[in-house]
Amino acid sequence: MKIVVCAKFVPDATADRRFRSEDNTVDRAGVDGLLSELDEYAVETALTVKEAGDGEVTILTVGPEQAADAIKKGLQMGADAGVHVNDEGIHGSDAVATSLILAKALGRLEADLVVFGMASTDGSMGVVPAMVSERLGLPGVTLGSSVTVDGNTVTIRRDGDTASDTIEGTLPLVLSVSDQSGEPRYPSFKGIMAAKKKPVETWSLADLEISADQVGASAAWTEVTEVTARPPRSAGTIVTDEDGSGATQLVEFLSTNKFL
Repeated sequence: MKIVVCAKFVPDATADRRFRSEDNTVDRAGVDGLLSELDEYAVETALTVKEAGDGEVTILTVGPEQAADAIKKGLQMGADAGVHVNDEGIHGSDAVATSLILAKALGRLEADLVVFGMASTDGSMGVVPAMVSERLGLPGVTLGSSVTVDGNTVTIRRDGDTASDTIEGTLPLVLSVSDQSGEPRYPSFKGIMAAKKKPVETWSLADLEISADQVGASAAWTEVTEVTARPPRSAGTIVTDEDGSGATQLVEFLSTNKFL
């Protein structure tokens, strides 16, 4: 069974995030980045399915040169191979274009099971898995909390706020998993060393038979027109209660600012 994890390289949430001044897109090359935390759950799910049966896990990512680090982390966790779609024409692509690129790459990989995280930690849209399943004409199940594969049958449990439901699907299938699907493993020293010898391919848009006018900022359905830096945090308002009027002042403050 060919299992492919679609993993995204995102700016580090603890670092300073920036936008490119020339086009107001997220600066992914000039800032620290890493494998999206929520995609680590997808890698863990894929490895668990592999270990329970038979198959191989490939990490697929789309992005600039630094996005290779997302593949490296997946390989260190235990994946078998990686594919990096890297092309200057991809810059500025939205979710629609990204789903096209991923679908073309997945078709070339002939994936049986495609696994996504529930959303990326930078965009937080969560729509790409459904878009990819539609493009591939495959069944899609989102927000899985537990996944088991028996032959060609995939059983997915989805946990909601008040109830859980169990869904069965047949391979090939597109799946996204939530952050309740199992704690991602830490790469071992053996895994880190083994990752250096695992194969990683780099594909361009031409390799996927995608023209430049189908992706990138010019094909995006949305555009960021203006970016304003967040103002520095102010000192705030201090309420004293020396004469017993503190409660009244607090209520007036909350009411004036429509917090009540």
